[in-house]
Amino acid sequence: MSTNKAFIQPLDRVAIALILLLSLLIGFLIMQGDVVTARVRDFSWQNQQIGAEDLAFTLTFSRPMDTKSVEDNLKIYPDDVEGKFSWAGRRMVYTLKSPATYGINYQVKLQGAKDKFSSIEGKNRVIQPFTGNFRTRDRIISYIGADPENQGQLILYNLTQGQLKVLTPKDLIVMDFKPFPDGDRILFSARSSKSQDLLSAQLYTVTTGIAGESGQAQPPGKVDLTLDNKDYQNLKFDLSPDGETIVVQRGNKANPGDFGLWFMPATSDKSEEKPTPKRLQSQPGGDFIITPDSKAVAVAQGQGAAILPIQGDANKPLDFLPQFGLVQAFSKDGSQAAMVKFNTDYTRDLFLVTNQGIQKPLLKTPGSIIDCQFYPAPASSTLYCLLTQLISQAEYVEQPYVVAIDLKTGAQKPLLVLPIDQRNVQMSISPDGSSLLFDQVKPQTNADASSANTLTTDDGEAIASSSLWFMPLLPIDDAAINSIRPEKLPLVGFHPRWLP
Repeated sequence: MSTNKAFIQPLDRVAIALILLLSLLIGFLIMQGDVVTARVRDFSWQNQQIGAEDLAFTLTFSRPMDTKSVEDNLKIYPDDVEGKFSWAGRRMVYTLKSPATYGINYQVKLQGAKDKFSSIEGKNRVIQPFTGNFRTRDRIISYIGADPENQGQLILYNLTQGQLKVLTPKDLIVMDFKPFPDGDRILFSARSSKSQDLLSAQLYTVTTGIAGESGQAQPPGKVDLTLDNKDYQNLKFDLSPDGETIVVQRGNKANPGDFGLWFMPATSDKSEEKPTPKRLQSQPGGDFIITPDSKAVAVAQGQGAAILPIQGDANKPLDFLPQFGLVQAFSKDGSQAAMVKFNTDYTRDLFLVTNQGIQKPLLKTPGSIIDCQFYPAPASSTLYCLLTQLISQAEYVEQPYVVAIDLKTGAQKPLLVLPIDQRNVQMSISPDGSSLLFDQVKPQTNADASSANTLTTDDGEAIASSSLWFMPLLPIDDAAINSIRPEKLPLVGFHPRWLP
């Protein structure tokens, strides 16, 4: 009988050895307990650029975490951006109380936090150190040039990078403008530099060279006609907060009695014809502003302020406030509005009106309420207003000033007093709430405001020159707020606005 081959072949011996080795390793791990190090799997803002509308980021962990240890050890540099935490399993959400400051590269760091099981077992196993990076948009302003070289042209100035771009051609005199929410385009009204008709404005869009939602930036200065003036004069206009709708106040050239609001899409499908405006079926009104949800328009109408739907029957207002003659501003979330009441004694009252039906008086003035803007946080508690105080009632001389109003307490904090008789001041609060921008117009003397090349203010006053000023803003209860002084920018222009 022949001898049998070895029962265990070499390959079998290798397999058995590996099984024994793995068994030993598994046993060792079981004896050691759970030693897998926790780490951050995903950071929602990693290497992204964010804007004022971005108010929350998420961290997703590989293991359930000790939430308190995470909250105690999460740091944001260089600014300690205040916010609140919320949790859903392994996912943490950090919601900012106010927008992050523009023009900054941020780091989010987490080290020393423990996972949930480590705390329960009394062991000192900490998370793998994590560093995330994101940046905010550049601090960019837009304005209308008032120097001889760029007179009437729309200009973009990047404060972060110190770069200036002229966006519109010399043959257009820009009269007003509204940036789109992504900052990639600007909607503006302009008349021909050869026309002396101040009511001959058409609506255009121009690219800024900034990347929009698509992530791709178009070259700056590409101008497209949006709405002509063939049959109607285009007067005031507004762009909805979502950038989708334009509302225009128009008057029929052939029939002065045909006057009212029109609406149209702000963008169109390239495969379709250019969108045409539609009449808002409502009674004629005065000043107007689109609501924060972009679905309605608040307009001074008759003896009050009406909230009219943009789509649908505008003859049936969503709301009507007979005691108020003007809506100055809405808070970012639409829960509050600053409204003006015109009194029979020629004074004006400023009210805070909420969606809960509260009508809170803020101030009374014999002067003017030129503009009001809420601090750009969802539930704003501060209102900035540009007002005038009456210096001489006989000659009706006014002095403009800027005041911050604490909406919770009603306390007022004067921030800035401007030269006498400068009613045409324009102000703009930065989207991150850190700065105030305003202009100082120098009027022409004995000037013909009807000249084609003459720049004019909203009141028709001829402009000789204008300077732009920048002022940091601090919380209203900060003791250092009284020491802040405005800084003159090396720019000649008027009607300044921050890009979103």
